[in-house]
This record gives sequence, structure tokens and C-alpha cells, in this order.
Amino acid sequence: MKNLSCLCIVSIWLLFVSGVLILPVVTLAAEDDAIDFLEDDFYGGEPDPVEVGDPIEPFNRAMFEVNDFSYIWVFNPVATGYSNIMPSDIRGSINNFFYNLQEPVRCINALLQGRFSDAGTLLVRFLINSTGGVAGFGDPAGRELGFKAVDATLGETLGVWGIGDGFYLVVPFYGPSTLRDFTGTVVDGLALTPYYFWANGWEEKAGIYLTKELNKLSLHLGEYEDLKKMSFDPYVALRNVYFQHRKQIRDSPILLEEDRE
Repeated sequence: MKNLSCLCIVSIWLLFVSGVLILPVVTLAAEDDAIDFLEDDFYGGEPDPVEVGDPIEPFNRAMFEVNDFSYIWVFNPVATGYSNIMPSDIRGSINNFFYNLQEPVRCINALLQGRFSDAGTLLVRFLINSTGGVAGFGDPAGRELGFKAVDATLGETLGVWGIGDGFYLVVPFYGPSTLRDFTGTVVDGLALTPYYFWANGWEEKAGIYLTKELNKLSLHLGEYEDLKKMSFDPYVALRNVYFQHRKQIRDSPILLEEDRE
């Protein structure tokens, strides 16, 4: 019995680590409507130019292969089964709920960046969607009242403060990032911990996080595969997507509904 309990704990931990680190990689490619993978220019070379150096490319390529294998053989089949059971409307509402929980963190980052108008928008969105949107399952602030979603991360905040990116990094089971952006992602994630007040222990919190990421992945099934089919070098293609998406958010932080998913 003791061995069985230990096995369960280890299994939950591995699922938690995988959920924290792998699922974002397959949604990144879909987050930028402005990128057309069918255009020849997209594969003509590096981003114009690469914003951050890639001095550890051999390591990054190895981690890309690990992430790719894990997605194909583990998370894509699970997400596909989940999408067959759960209707798309319900999955969209679940995505709205978890997105709404992150609005206060975005609001603080917007304030720290001196974007006071965006901070006000984020605060209004959180208040309206948490009440009129039934705890955030709906998005009346954006759909009925015109308060569009706005992005603001700690990685961007650190950049505004003059802290450099460091270097391009493919995190095992997470995907493309930079040293600065991944640090910001971790801190932003830790800031959300108090919102999981309904969970009694880390096992339940891990389950909640996995549900969120699995639900998010189910909204983007097939998009990562399309990116791979249309690219001569998927590693470079995903790196391009990351930097182009980041540039788009920096130039215009207002998100389309598809970008939020």
C-alpha cells in the first residue's frame, strides 16, 4: 500500500511538471493571426533579424525534439480524447474562466510598465467578467461592452525596466522562450497560486492546472501539425513564430479572441 501511494505521488508530480512545461508549446504557433505559414517569405530565412541570440542551439534543438515527441505521443492523444467528450462551448467557457483569473496579474504588470489605460481596462474586465460573466465563464466585457483583452507579462515588464533577454531558450517540455521571458512566466504563474483557494493540497492544484492546460490545448488541435508540415525546419519555424508573436504583442497588446485561447 505504501508503494502504491508513492507511485501515485510520483505520477501526479510527473503529470504536473509535464502540464506546467509542455502544453504551452503547441498553442504558441496559433496565437498570431498575422503570421501566414503558407507564404514563401515566412521560410525565406531568420526573423528580421533574430531578436535574441541562440548560442545554445544544439541544446535547444535537443529539447525541441523532446517536446515534439512528448506532444505527439502523450498530450495530443489525451487532448483529442478530451475534445471528443467535452463540447466546444463548454471548453471555451472553461478557458474564459482561467483567463479571467489571470487578469489581476496582467493589471499589475501593466501598471509596472506605465500603461495606466491598459491597467484600467484589465481591472474593468476582471470586475465585469467576474460578476456579469458568472465568475469569468463568460466574457461580456469584451463581447458586449468593447473592453478587449490586453496582454501584459512580467517578461515585458522586465524589458521595460531595461533588463535584457539573455538568450533564446527552449525549455524542456515548455517550448520557445528567452531567459528573461521564462523567468517572468514562472513568477507570473506563482502569483496565481492564491487564486486556487478551493484546492486543499498540491495534488488538487496540480489537477486544476492540468485541466486548464489540457482544455487550452484541446482548442488548438492540429495547428502544431500544420506548422510542421509547412516548414522545412520546424525548429526555426517555431522560433520565428515566437519572436514574431512577441513583436506583435509588444507593438499592439490588444488581443483577438483567438489569441486568448
